[in-house]
Amino acid sequence: MKFQFSGHESFICKHLWLKKGYDFITQKGSFSDEFAVVELGVGKNMVTSISYWLKAFGILDINNNPTELGHFIFHDKKGVDPYIENLATVWLLHYYLVKTNKASIYNIFFNEFRKSRPEFTKAQLLNFIKRKLSDENQKNVNENTLNTDVAVFLRTYQKPTNKDTKIDIEEDFSGLMIDLDLIETYNSQDIEGKSIDWYRVESKLRADLPFEIVLFSILDNESYGKSVSFKELLIGHNSPGSIFALNEEGLYNKIESIQKKFKGIIYTESAGIRELQFKTKPPKIDVLYGYYKN
Repeated sequence: MKFQFSGHESFICKHLWLKKGYDFITQKGSFSDEFAVVELGVGKNMVTSISYWLKAFGILDINNNPTELGHFIFHDKKGVDPYIENLATVWLLHYYLVKTNKASIYNIFFNEFRKSRPEFTKAQLLNFIKRKLSDENQKNVNENTLNTDVAVFLRTYQKPTNKDTKIDIEEDFSGLMIDLDLIETYNSQDIEGKSIDWYRVESKLRADLPFEIVLFSILDNESYGKSVSFKELLIGHNSPGSIFALNEEGLYNKIESIQKKFKGIIYTESAGIRELQFKTKPPKIDVLYGYYKN
């Protein structure tokens, strides 16, 4: 797997950028056009950043064409949540951000790093990624690039604190992902008495995560067959447990809700083996439409 870093120009994705960028492209705009700055009403670096985030979230493909997901959310007449007013849409976008691997730090963090270190410092995350790249023989990524990527990753999910500047707070409170409450921050001192920022991503119940989004992520995973073990759903690569930081009880609650709603899906526990079985698989897009209709 080839890892990708940078492209965001140090900007986190703002709440309305995806809609603004989607509309721009569907109205035959081009990010390389000199008028893109005027049309989008942002600076040149932000134009580049908007283009990057649209691909990272799976709203545009590599050729700048809107994807099925892009139309599903943002289409003017048929889009289910064009202004991202429903937290379920943010969870769905978070899923795609991790899954697409266009911004590899999100995939590495939720699938690997977090499992060994639920509490961490910025330096620990940076060192993990450097080791990962070295192991994969990808040694051509500049450390400053990785440093910036880690900083943007943390700001993407972290609510601004009192010590941030007014400019940081204004920018970061417009961030798309902060309402998910995935990253908690606290301060500690090292043995020399120096203050260090620590971060924590706990596995939780995630009551605000709709079970339909969880089911969509399961149906969307091509490695899952007609039965999937509970353990795989909890800790496997790109599993709901990994991507959504669900604990065991949280995942079980989502599965219970899924089998109540969908008659062809059954959860079984037998001889210590727990698994989700599909007698029939509903079309994944229909699962999402069903949620938004309700």
